[in-house]
Amino acid sequence: MLKVKQVDKKFIRITKNGKKEEFYADKNINIEAKPGEIIGILGPNGAGKTTLLRIIAGILEPTNGTVEFDGLNYKENEIEIKKNIAYLSGNTKIYNSLSPYELLKMCCEFYQVNENEIENRIKEVAKVLEMEKFLYNKIEKLSTGQTQRVNIARCLVHNPNYYIFDEATSGLDIISSQIILDFIKQEKQKGKTILYSTHYMEEAENICDKVVMINKGKIIKQATAEEIKKETKTTNLRDAFFSLIGSGTDEK
Repeated sequence: MLKVKQVDKKFIRITKNGKKEEFYADKNINIEAKPGEIIGILGPNGAGKTTLLRIIAGILEPTNGTVEFDGLNYKENEIEIKKNIAYLSGNTKIYNSLSPYELLKMCCEFYQVNENEIENRIKEVAKVLEMEKFLYNKIEKLSTGQTQRVNIARCLVHNPNYYIFDEATSGLDIISSQIILDFIKQEKQKGKTILYSTHYMEEAENICDKVVMINKGKIIKQATAEEIKKETKTTNLRDAFFSLIGSGTDEK
């Protein structure tokens, strides 16, 4: 189980007057995610979603609070935790001069996948994400959707129990998006825990067991999509979000 307990993240920024001021990108965040659950992290640009996911992935340290995976925290178990998670951001860069096969083999070696299992693991991942036709092509020659599938493949190749996806389908065509969403559903059935940040609230309604709505660094609602819609008397999560913030727009 993943537990995010009272997490804050404070930064310092320069104001228009040239003065330094402190601000919280995330404040008092509490989330629990069980095996076999897909948790949607929803909110506008600047809400604190990416900062939160980077903290959970161990890329940033929280100012306050803790993140635990199966009772283990980063301070004492960082290497063990990171071997068991996969993090994909919306702007992850990969080596364009390599083929997907070469990249996945390198990732297998990095994660110390048994040498006798590497070839079968790559074939299995390529099949799941429908990559067989371009497995040996240079990444620089691939489409945006194909490249994103390669990105997800590198997360999958070491068979982690936790996935942290930040805008995994952003900018993709409908076919590539559906392949990725189907993959996420399959991993859920295997008992994997998935955090899924997206701007597409229809996606969240389709695949998420629970939704965490964030605005201005704070959780404004945490429940199932149906519970949120019922409480706000709306028919979709987009309208529900605006109902909760009491405004038509909040993009800052």
